[in-house]
Amino acid sequence: MAARLHLASSHSDSDASVDAHRSISVVLADDHPLMRRTLRQLLEGEPSVEVIAEGHDLASTLEQVQRCQPQVLVLDLSMSDGACEDLHRVLQEHAANTQVVVLTTDDSPVRVQRALAAGAIGYVLKEHADSELPDAVRAAAQGEEYVSPRMGVRLEELYRSLTDERITPREVEVLRLIALGHTSVEIARKLQLSPRTIETHRAHIHQKLGLSTRAQLVRYALRRGLLRG
Repeated sequence: MAARLHLASSHSDSDASVDAHRSISVVLADDHPLMRRTLRQLLEGEPSVEVIAEGHDLASTLEQVQRCQPQVLVLDLSMSDGACEDLHRVLQEHAANTQVVVLTTDDSPVRVQRALAAGAIGYVLKEHADSELPDAVRAAAQGEEYVSPRMGVRLEELYRSLTDERITPREVEVLRLIALGHTSVEIARKLQLSPRTIETHRAHIHQKLGLSTRAQLVRYALRRGLLRG
């Protein structure tokens, strides 16, 4: 399992004993009824997991998360074109104590990076849900990050390709949005940062890459595969 510590947590022996017998509450969000039914059966086949609500679109998902305050939200990113931004809103506005596991067919490492940057703690491909989703949910409930092993390898390759320039994951996302034509104000709104912070990121990106124009940044982003997905 490709998991690493995401949020530190400490429990006494008695707390661990209690946690071992406590069901993990899950809200399941997918726009396909058959997929929701299949995923529900999969998760409820686990002795420590309880699906307490379902969402069929982003509006119903937000409503259920706000009402139920689950430990884990399993979210299908295909429900919205702006799913990563919507994910950030879920976390910030409606579910401060809920961990999000993304479930998707998208195997782009850039999309993984975007989801993690937006606040997801898990990323599982639907084709591997039967073997990986229960582990991802359990890891998320413990504050541990889980990325499908196949995607973990590709994500590390993406990060290594940027190592020489020392680009941070946040700068990767800012660079991607710049290359897509967004202004600093628009990027700030999408990432929920201040325009001044975005300008600082832009300056660092130009300095680290040795590039002076947006056209050069676009070419760089295309070569690195940052505009896919």
